[in-house]
Amino acid sequence: MPQERISPVNQEDFPRVVEVWEASVRETHLFLSEADIQFFKPLISNELPHIADLVCVRDEAGQVAGFVGVAEGKVEMLFIHPMWMRQGIGRQLLEYAVKKLGATKVDVNEQNEEALEFYKRMGFEVEGRSELDSTGKPFPLLHMRLGKVA
Repeated sequence: MPQERISPVNQEDFPRVVEVWEASVRETHLFLSEADIQFFKPLISNELPHIADLVCVRDEAGQVAGFVGVAEGKVEMLFIHPMWMRQGIGRQLLEYAVKKLGATKVDVNEQNEEALEFYKRMGFEVEGRSELDSTGKPFPLLHMRLGKVA
């Protein structure tokens, strides 16, 4: 069972964070080829030290089970290890990102329908679309913004 509290990601956690990212991507980003995953993996690793707010939920052994990274009000990354998916960790991390870190925006791969539906359930609305991702690859992104809370 994962721990309830959210804790900072430390530099020594970075290898585990990349493992969680890769396992999550393999489970959820079925539109990516092996070459794509290998292309993105070092980019993720190199980006981690530059994410302003990077927090996680840990498992009972203290290992990262899921994490969220926020920079300038935007969720830059939210990934959960497949072993811990559908147990509320994503919701917990996103709520923390919104309430404590001021996140109001997120980009979602259009082909990742499960993530798109998750963000919609969490109150985000599509406000735009890009044909290419941030690296120029043909993976369309949906730009989402937190809607007005009733």
